[in-house]
Amino acid sequence: MTLLREAIGDSLRRARLAQHRTLREVSTSARVSLGYLSEVERGRKEASSELLAAICEALDLPLSRVLWDVSTVMADTDGRSAGVPADAAVAPAESTAEPARDAARQALSLAEDTRIVIPAPRSDTLVLVKDV
Repeated sequence: MTLLREAIGDSLRRARLAQHRTLREVSTSARVSLGYLSEVERGRKEASSELLAAICEALDLPLSRVLWDVSTVMADTDGRSAGVPADAAVAPAESTAEPARDAARQALSLAEDTRIVIPAPRSDTLVLVKDV
């Protein structure tokens, strides 16, 4: 079983390494101690939402990308396919948006004219909107 904190750490580390950045650079930019960032990346510490947001901002990476990556890894671990490889979450949104949307529709058995709208981070509702 993969722990959430481990999946988050793996996603953050992959993003940082893809940018060829050091722990020190990211920790300074995120205003997080180097040791703590290392612990988060190794899945030893739970990152608060504020800390996770700061790290993502320092990596110039949308938090939604990290969460998508983590949800894909967790779904694969649970034996369910989310339809997108785990490393696709750190790729530009344009390259994965359509395949991910199609996979989500298929996995959830939604009608073709149904869209899933993911709210802003501070919103706590999920709205399904049907095209007319």
